[in-house]
Amino acid sequence: MTFPGFGDAVVDFYEGLEADNTKAYWTDNKAVYEEQVRAPMLALLADLSAEFGAGKVFRPYRDVRFSADKTPYKVQCGATAGGRYVQVSADGLMAAGGYYRMTSAQVARYRAAVGDDRLGPELVAIVDDLRADGFTIAGEQLKSRPRGVDPDHPRLELLRHKSLFAWRSWPPSDELHDPALTDRVATTWRRLDPLNHWLDDHVGVDLDDAAERPGRRR
Repeated sequence: MTFPGFGDAVVDFYEGLEADNTKAYWTDNKAVYEEQVRAPMLALLADLSAEFGAGKVFRPYRDVRFSADKTPYKVQCGATAGGRYVQVSADGLMAAGGYYRMTSAQVARYRAAVGDDRLGPELVAIVDDLRADGFTIAGEQLKSRPRGVDPDHPRLELLRHKSLFAWRSWPPSDELHDPALTDRVATTWRRLDPLNHWLDDHVGVDLDDAAERPGRRR
């Protein structure tokens, strides 16, 4: 399977879904989603699988059971492979890596590692390098410092995080429809490897509740 590029109608499809997030719109345009969004995304993952492992495309339906927002459909198509994330939407393309959500045990391990005078500076260097290269550093944070942490701690910003991930996006352009987009995603995911490896090595996953990657927030 070779990625052909996303279909010409992908941006229009999601702009329409943002304006009319109803079953009627979805039913009328489901063929566009299947042929110009989902099928190309599956092909993209297949092309990347030799390096990054098998991937999956997330369902287009929102879980509204516990949400005040009852709109039924996601306004992006997201996919993940090996803890890395990619999505296409009316805003263009986005790729990300890191841990989107962490359990309490993971947060404890994360803060212990950030507080370590050897491991913490390693993460600072990784984050600073990604930020300098145009990535956005994100994640849920405490409004104040964690309990017991010195207000002058040199890594206070990172210690405030309860999750940590980095992402980069590109606005809609003809490149969305170009098979060469595969290389862009692969290059971005490789660039995020230091962050993923640091988190995997020093935070890891819990057997009963695996760390969530950026893709699982959608």
